[in-house]
This record gives sequence, C-alpha cells and structure tokens, in this order.
Amino acid sequence: MSEEIYARIHRSEAFHRYIAKRQRFTWTLSILMLLVYFLFILFIAFAPEILGRPLMEGSVITIGIPIGIAIIVFAFLLTGWYVHKSNSEFDRDRRKIIEDILK
Repeated sequence: MSEEIYARIHRSEAFHRYIAKRQRFTWTLSILMLLVYFLFILFIAFAPEILGRPLMEGSVITIGIPIGIAIIVFAFLLTGWYVHKSNSEFDRDRRKIIEDILK
C-alpha cells in the first residue's frame, strides 16, 4: 500500500475506534490474568497452610497443585478467547476499514 493509503487509514475515525476497542479488550484480558496470578501469589504469601493442605485424606497432592493447574488452564483459555476474537471480529473490522478507505 502507498503512503497516501496509510495516511488515510490513520486519519480514519473507524480506525481509531478499532484500535481503542482492540486495546480495551487486550488490557481487560491482561488485567484478568495479572489479577488471578497475583491473587495466587498473595494466597501463597499470606495463607500457605490452606494451599498446603492435602487434597484428600492421606494424599500427597495439596490443594495448591490443582489451583496452580487451573491458573495455567485459565491462561490458555484467555489466549484462546483472544485468538478467536482477533481472527473473527478484529480481522473483519480491519478488512472493512481498509475496504472503505480503498473505495
């Protein structure tokens, strides 16, 4: 694409709405992941006895292990949500902005 097309895209109000929408979504997911992670770390720091309890009577697996695994699964789910939204909604919006500019 030429410099003129890039300049027209950058001046487009739809482009700025698209960027703001994508950034809001990205920050929301980032904050969610950081919140879950830091809550787990705070739990480890201030209530280690709870996470250190056995999962079942006589088990060597503690409550903290499935919680840690759940945090990893949560991260994968957030990543999947981002990829899905990016490949569907964000790509569609981006293509529409470019098509409108090229008309």
